[in-house]
Amino acid sequence: MFREMRRKRQQMSQAETIEILEKGSFGVLSVYGDDDYPYGVPISYVYDDGKIYLHCAKTGHKIDGILKNPKVSFCVTAQDLVVPEEYTSYFKSVIAFGHGRILEKDTEIREAVEKLALKYYPDDSEEHREAMIEKEYPLLCMIQITIDHVTGKKAIELVRAEQKNQQ
Repeated sequence: MFREMRRKRQQMSQAETIEILEKGSFGVLSVYGDDDYPYGVPISYVYDDGKIYLHCAKTGHKIDGILKNPKVSFCVTAQDLVVPEEYTSYFKSVIAFGHGRILEKDTEIREAVEKLALKYYPDDSEEHREAMIEKEYPLLCMIQITIDHVTGKKAIELVRAEQKNQQ
């Protein structure tokens, strides 16, 4: 169903791929957009146990796209060092394909927003975190992406450097 990576030597291990999803600060969510145009938007997220959680308003382009077609992709770039003299960049990126779902149960929403809050402000006090969540909660919508397929890829120059270091 999903294409194999054409440049297999550049494919990252599953562990390295998941690490990028866990550590990334933002990704680009792509959904089915208006007039059949794809719609991609950068957004903060949290990865947890094969799922990606995103926040958004209760209405808008992302919600409309997921309601129209729940198939989505999500891309995270962990590194992009442009090397002009080589006409390339030394990159590491991940793309996940999955199904987006708007969370409706209060317990699911609360659990997802807690994960997101803890990722971005792990040192916050529980009292302050709860107060901020309560303040924003009436306008908050959470999306869960269940990953069907995920791959990571890195620049061939990084692969070669790793191989050289292992020798």
